[in-house]
Amino acid sequence: MNWRCIASAMLTRIFDLFVQDERSIDRSQGGLGVGLAVVRRLVELHGGSVQASSQGLGHGSQFTVRLPVLPEPPLTEEPPPTPHSQVAGGRILIVDDDSEGGQSLKMMLGLFGYHAELATDLPRALDLARSFRPQIVLMDIAMPRADGYEVASRMRMLPELPAETVYIAITGFGQPEDFRRSANARCARHLIKPVDPVELDKLIRSLL
Repeated sequence: MNWRCIASAMLTRIFDLFVQDERSIDRSQGGLGVGLAVVRRLVELHGGSVQASSQGLGHGSQFTVRLPVLPEPPLTEEPPPTPHSQVAGGRILIVDDDSEGGQSLKMMLGLFGYHAELATDLPRALDLARSFRPQIVLMDIAMPRADGYEVASRMRMLPELPAETVYIAITGFGQPEDFRRSANARCARHLIKPVDPVELDKLIRSLL
């Protein structure tokens, strides 16, 4: 996205994960639409806020970050626990043939304090499942050679993988039949891309 000119309709959406300006649908002027979502999440984790403003196309853009000023705590005061202290180190395996999207999700999960790994095909997914022993598997459905349902089926046959591993479908398919298929495949949830990172974090914490 070309930040020198932001349409007014985009100002409330550019901080959402994977959102791009319609003028950059071929990505010639930007990446995946991840950077500002990361910025917003980092600022919010510190109790702040970030906003964008622009007078329209060709008039430049302004980004305002507000962070609270905290008093220095007494030396005897114990530091407060982090929001993710109870789930830090939770093991998440991402299975997605889109390596760029998978890496973006892996980076986002890392910001939340999880230990995430990415597999882009069935053989790599099985290898990681054996060694990494994930607690949660986030899997794309539409993948070449082996779709997400086959990946989950093959993983469940691995003796190294805990039986309590949770499978979550993250896909662009959102028809009623798609939800039925994921339920029949014993997926705990069926999420539609793009997934809200804050809501995904809440779901993972509830499952862990």
